[in-house]
Amino acid sequence: MGDRRFIGTGVALITPFKNGNVDFDGLEKIINHVIAGGADYLVMLGSTGETATLNNHEAKEILDFTIGVNRKRLPIVAGNFTGNNTRELSKRISEYNFDGIDAILSSSPGYVKPTQEGIFMHYMAMEEVSPVPIIIYNVPGRTQSNITWNTTVRLANASEKFIGIKEATGDLIQTTRIVKNKPDHFFVVSGDDEIVIPMISVGGEGVISVIGNALPSEFSKLIKAALSEDYVESRRINNHIYDLHKWLYIEGNPVGIKSAMQILGFCSNEVRLPLHSMSSENMKHLEKALKAIL
Repeated sequence: MGDRRFIGTGVALITPFKNGNVDFDGLEKIINHVIAGGADYLVMLGSTGETATLNNHEAKEILDFTIGVNRKRLPIVAGNFTGNNTRELSKRISEYNFDGIDAILSSSPGYVKPTQEGIFMHYMAMEEVSPVPIIIYNVPGRTQSNITWNTTVRLANASEKFIGIKEATGDLIQTTRIVKNKPDHFFVVSGDDEIVIPMISVGGEGVISVIGNALPSEFSKLIKAALSEDYVESRRINNHIYDLHKWLYIEGNPVGIKSAMQILGFCSNEVRLPLHSMSSENMKHLEKALKAIL
């Protein structure tokens, strides 16, 4: 059945900042909060982690720090091995020390809008050099190109190093076609918190979550219930927390979730340009929605 470490709830952690620098004290609090809340694995340095605004030194410091704080309690996925220069990305992967890192999460190349063959060859170039498993990340809203279900299944069949996909299209038809045609070792997880129950109902096996930074216990329970086909309980939890989603994304991710983490006392809601901190008006709505849950 493949690698089961990444079934359930993965949390795409934010990168807290303080006065322009990485707030490692805040990051430690968040890591321990998410682990205590019942998450199944940690996803560092994805889009929620503002990786596009970090330099290579900061990214390595964050990964090394997370490995130390985690103390092997949960698997760690590194999301900073993404790029639209295949040769440079392959070189970076081949030269990196992956001790303590259990998998890579890598989105397809952004901006350049490659063909499906280009996407396939890009991932195969990564597969040749990566010492750890690869989770494909399909997020057309950011990359402006979709990985079709045929290409996903082709990659899954090409190498068992491709262990799964974070599918963030919101397209249940595409998801169902992947689930129906994929090999057994390959999993599908949702990249959108709001549609995770229907994703699981058609054969998905979990989520890489944003809301899990703030509500790891509640969201992990929702996922466990859905995976057990207890849809009454999963819907109950979903309905209880659902109104928060709007305010987490109204000014983009991770602007909303960072503001939620500030309200909860974990860190500042500081972001780096070109992102901008949440408006005071939306902050009030977010606080009201969050307090209604707690």
